[in-house]
Amino acid sequence: MIDFTLSEQQKAYQKTARDFSAREIAPVALDYDRNPRFPAEIIQKAHAAGLMNLTCPKEYGGMGLGLLDAALISEEMNAACVAITGMIGINSLACGPILCGGSDEQKRRFLLPLNQSGKTASFGLTEREAGSDAGGLKTRAKLEGDHYVLNGQKCFITNASYAALYTIFATVDPSRGTKGICGFVVPRESPGLSIGKVEDKMGQRSLNVAEVLLENVIVPRENRLGNEGEGFKWAMEALDEGRVNIATVGLGLARAAFEASLAYAKTRVQFGRPIGTHQGLNFMLADMAAAVESSRLLIWYAASLADQHKRFTREAAQAKFYATDVAMRVTTDAVQIHGGYGYTKDFIVEKLMRDAKLTQIYEGTNQINRMVAGGALMR
Repeated sequence: MIDFTLSEQQKAYQKTARDFSAREIAPVALDYDRNPRFPAEIIQKAHAAGLMNLTCPKEYGGMGLGLLDAALISEEMNAACVAITGMIGINSLACGPILCGGSDEQKRRFLLPLNQSGKTASFGLTEREAGSDAGGLKTRAKLEGDHYVLNGQKCFITNASYAALYTIFATVDPSRGTKGICGFVVPRESPGLSIGKVEDKMGQRSLNVAEVLLENVIVPRENRLGNEGEGFKWAMEALDEGRVNIATVGLGLARAAFEASLAYAKTRVQFGRPIGTHQGLNFMLADMAAAVESSRLLIWYAASLADQHKRFTREAAQAKFYATDVAMRVTTDAVQIHGGYGYTKDFIVEKLMRDAKLTQIYEGTNQINRMVAGGALMR
């Protein structure tokens, strides 16, 4: 028999995240959308509350949670504001390659001070000409004695402006394709590393996204993750967990939009009765609820496979593309249910709709995630 009942510990995680989000995130979500800025104080409060670095092992300064428990926490926080929550949770992806490919010494050297301080990091893979085709990146790494010299540009890098360190992917030989890619840990203070264009986005406004410019950046050989040519592997492994995390972003958005729509449909009266009792909107609400709950189950399944140390690449991709497509559909329906009010900034559903679009694009577009899932099925 399958039992979806949460344990008392899991309920406690949920409550902690829900209470924190209601107190620290939800009240300022619209203000941060209208006036984008780095949520430094909120990040520090989240760190103090044990809501950062969720899946990083305790020996490296993290909370040591499984991916399922982390998803329970992330859903609650994303339902309050995905942009602020994204800045709180960015270390999961940014530090993923270090956990996948780093030595114990590297994990202690880089992760312990980062996690203990509540500072944040960035994941540097994407380039202007290497987005979906990440294996075609052009950033070069040249070995010179006991160090590498990095040159290139990264774009659309989350938290780039505020990161204390970066996991940067560069190739030692473009002709080798993905087999030439290496992963490096690059501290922010490295000479030659600078921040370029900061993107002005439609949604997720307070999620910092910017270019990272690398001009003759010297990186010690001991900052390379694993062996030469293994970097792409570490990036892809980190993205498996990252896709589950983005699925919870979609889930949080869809849940928030559904809950706002249900409350509105119960109180908004037209033709003498609440609009939610009219069949047209009643069916929309039913579809929204089913979509939210099915997204949650896909996420829980992918996360549970990860926690059992089973391969979950296909399931992570499925959860990501499904939950984020649901987020776009449900937030759009939420605006429709609110009518003219839904198109104004007086109601949060227009923000949720703008925020949702990005979820179909980052951590691999949903077309790429369908390729990942479909390819796994054929294999």
